[in-house]
Amino acid sequence: MSTEFESLLSTLLEQKPDLSRSTVNEMIQQKKEKIGAGYLTDQGALFLIASDLGISLSEPLRVEMKLKDLYVGAKEITLQTRVMSLSPPKQFLRKDGSQLVLRNMIVYDSDSRASVKLWEENASLPSLEKLKPGDLIKIIKAYVKSDLRGNPTINIGSGATIEKSESESDIPSIDSITTDVSSLKEDQHNLVVSGLIDGSIRYSEFTTFRGQPGKALHLRLKGQDKNSIRVVLWGKDESSIPKMIVPGAKSRLIGVRTKIGKQGLEIHGDESTFIEIEGEDEIKSIIIRILSITKNEQGTTLILAVDKNKKLFNIKDSSDVTKNLKTGETIECMPSKVYGNSISLESNSYLKKIDGENLPSVSDLRTKIREIKPSNSPYCIEAIVLKLPERKEVQTRTGESVALSQILIEDDTGQIWLKGWRNQARMIDTCSLGEIISIGGVTAKVGLEGKVELTLSPFSVITKKN
Repeated sequence: MSTEFESLLSTLLEQKPDLSRSTVNEMIQQKKEKIGAGYLTDQGALFLIASDLGISLSEPLRVEMKLKDLYVGAKEITLQTRVMSLSPPKQFLRKDGSQLVLRNMIVYDSDSRASVKLWEENASLPSLEKLKPGDLIKIIKAYVKSDLRGNPTINIGSGATIEKSESESDIPSIDSITTDVSSLKEDQHNLVVSGLIDGSIRYSEFTTFRGQPGKALHLRLKGQDKNSIRVVLWGKDESSIPKMIVPGAKSRLIGVRTKIGKQGLEIHGDESTFIEIEGEDEIKSIIIRILSITKNEQGTTLILAVDKNKKLFNIKDSSDVTKNLKTGETIECMPSKVYGNSISLESNSYLKKIDGENLPSVSDLRTKIREIKPSNSPYCIEAIVLKLPERKEVQTRTGESVALSQILIEDDTGQIWLKGWRNQARMIDTCSLGEIISIGGVTAKVGLEGKVELTLSPFSVITKKN
């Protein structure tokens, strides 16, 4: 034990002569077991025991600490750590009606990770805006309180400061703690994960249960094992990512957690999450061939297209700039946004028809059923219908009744179920036994029975062959 610990223990035993050294050691171990592994040192537990006994150990803790040494009640601590993530400042109302400004940060060192709360003027320090993931910082004269889960949380209040440090450190870099999405497990927190963009990136707006407006980015990341995982980044919008992101772009999310959702293991982030996606803010023109054109219930034009590398794209035209296009035509367009395999055309988009480009047709893109793997990227296949459409109504968790139709299809390499939900169920209902159908823009995933199945999307088209 350290000299400081021995001094503190002696002070405690002097004030409590009825306790023995062995009894205090047992109390230390019990306190550490109760709080949980990784949160208390023997010295930190001794401070808590002294507090329980009504004894004040006036000798301060050594100035320099590590995150694993944190304990609830510590004051004027100083530590060196690295930044993982940082949220924007938020304003709250106190009970008396006055405003309170708070900002959250996640930091890490060689052993642990912890949350930091920055209060009032410290939440708006100009130096915070320059901090990046992995930056080495020094936290001076902070105090430690408990969060809602009972974990120690560093608080930066009046008199405390954060300084960027240029000194040498053995704390690992962000690159060193980055994990591929294929190795994630349930209920992990404060993660740095990497993967490849799989499919499209979607932005949504909604109303929270408190009646406040909310927003989120939705995407999927594919790992080294070729499987993809759903990602939801709450509080993030399209300003957080480049305007042009190619399919399969390298990506990293800093400061996220895992949980089990409707589709199995998921990654969730929030406003403090840093997003790194390989892409460009300057839109470049792309040359594509139109494979199919359809409209959704809102009248928005939905197009399935392909480029020279046989990559399929889902195009959403919200301004009717493609009204004169026909299936099979080749165009050069300057879209508003390109997110993975999702293209947005708006009023500022430019396009023109071109000739002479040798781009793939639907027949060049077909995948055999045996070669289909779970993926959020679309497939094109040709198969024969083996069973009449099966139609049923499925009750969702919210009580909504949703139409589902499915058929069993086959080619010369195998069989697979094709499913259509809601409006796409009508497309399957028109299929007949023994028909040969060409299906464009269909995705594959593992179903409830553990087998791969195909699902129609709003961009999918079924063509019947004569």
